[in-house]
Amino acid sequence: MTSKKVLVAVAWPYAQGPLHLGHIAGAYLPPDIYARYRRAKGDDVLMVSGSDVHGTPITVKADELGVSPADIVGKYHPEFLTYWDDLDIEFDLFTTTGTDTHRRVVQDFFLKLLDNGYLYTDTSEQFYDEKEGRFLPDRYVEGTCPNCEYPHARGDQCDNCGKTLDPIDLIDPRSKFSGTRPVLRETEHYYWKLSEFNEPLLEWLNSREGWRPHVLNFAIGMVTEGLHDRAFTRDLEWGVPLPVDDLGPGKSIYVWWEAVMGYLSAPQEWAEAQGTPDAWKAWWEDPDAESYYFVGKDNIPFHAIYWPALLMGHGGLNLPTDVPANQYVTFGGKKASKSMGVGRPLSWYLDRFETDGLRYAIAQNLPETNDTDLDDDEIARRINEELVATWGNLVNRVVSMTGRYFDGVVQQHGDLAPEDEAALARAAATVVDTGALLDDVKLRGGVARAMQGAQEANAYLSDMAPWTVAKTDLPRAGTILWVASQMIVSAAVSLWPYMPTTSEAVLEAFGVSTADGVAWRAPTVAAGTTLGELPPLFSKVELDDEDS
Repeated sequence: MTSKKVLVAVAWPYAQGPLHLGHIAGAYLPPDIYARYRRAKGDDVLMVSGSDVHGTPITVKADELGVSPADIVGKYHPEFLTYWDDLDIEFDLFTTTGTDTHRRVVQDFFLKLLDNGYLYTDTSEQFYDEKEGRFLPDRYVEGTCPNCEYPHARGDQCDNCGKTLDPIDLIDPRSKFSGTRPVLRETEHYYWKLSEFNEPLLEWLNSREGWRPHVLNFAIGMVTEGLHDRAFTRDLEWGVPLPVDDLGPGKSIYVWWEAVMGYLSAPQEWAEAQGTPDAWKAWWEDPDAESYYFVGKDNIPFHAIYWPALLMGHGGLNLPTDVPANQYVTFGGKKASKSMGVGRPLSWYLDRFETDGLRYAIAQNLPETNDTDLDDDEIARRINEELVATWGNLVNRVVSMTGRYFDGVVQQHGDLAPEDEAALARAAATVVDTGALLDDVKLRGGVARAMQGAQEANAYLSDMAPWTVAKTDLPRAGTILWVASQMIVSAAVSLWPYMPTTSEAVLEAFGVSTADGVAWRAPTVAAGTTLGELPPLFSKVELDDEDS
């Protein structure tokens, strides 16, 4: 199979607060799983993201604390990097939107849209806080959503119903600065001719195959309603400045459009760091390259509509192959939210659960097609029952019996019984079936299928009972353990995207080298292999009453 260039584009978190488990399940663990799988297949994967440092939530936070936006970014961007290390999430580059490369790419993108006739200037009314003496960016305005009547909707989007808004849409708007009702004042901005992309977007969306229904239906519905021109600049100095000066000072490119351009600037920054400045083009200009955007469902408009439209307006760049946006993770029925204090901080989970165990439990509950409630006791149950009692116990028993009966050496198998042949076929099928699910970005189904492989190996071992057979027919016991070893390494390969550390430990212990990476195929444990030392893969989790 020919290797493909695969861009794994990951949502850019606002650098204004710690992440929670909902962020990890919704947008950050899934791309790592997918990227690992595509690399194991032999594809050339580039996985990028970074901290969004210009989002208005950052300036809001800075204003609340009386510090500069740069101070907020300086605190949380390094914290994000520790999360990726703690969770074994491997980015090729996790940067920020505050780099010189990003500024250059964004400004060049602006000029390209301008040259192509998709930007124009116009005067409009924008909310102004008379008490504070300043124009209000969208997120500095709150009010009641006209769509669902949620009383805490923002001026750019309602978190309750997900509808994209303009500040003037809000009922009873109020300034986040002073709490007073803002007034409308005229201001001049660049506007983006988004309305010209209705037909091209609809044609493109209708041609998409394999997308998650909730993503495609939402995007098609929104475009069918009709897209309207949107402001491309804002009265805000914290951001990427315009590369033209005809609007005067105090204007920046709107962060909504600037942030998604990070998917283009990050590969360029990565290429520059490699000493091959044009290398990024293989992922962006080759029509055979693929790109996958991992985001939460609140980001569907930006990645399935606005970003594709921007790319169309620019020209010469690949449109998304897929936008596998997840639904929400809830805690006790409430959407995880760092701003609203719903859901435990990520550090709580990292203190109590081993990394691979936490990754596995999250993967088994990914909110791919519907909102998923994450329960701490359920995480502990999956680790204890599925990883400790099933997977870890299986590996330990085969290593232990091979040591007891054959001094740790895998035996040359004898004649294979039909049960053995069937077991080996199931082992091969585990890798194939898991891969097929991962190809379709059905990551939750993939981990379930991989664990099924471990359960099938456990069932085979129990049915064959080599501990009993060894008393009367030692060579037959050796064949059974050889078959079980093949099933184990196939399950380990299938589980590797989800649990890289422990899976590599299993493969190495069974003589399958991972020095050059894990290959997506059912490996063979050769006769004569001496099984390595392997401590228990997982420890039982016991949550204290105070953890409940």
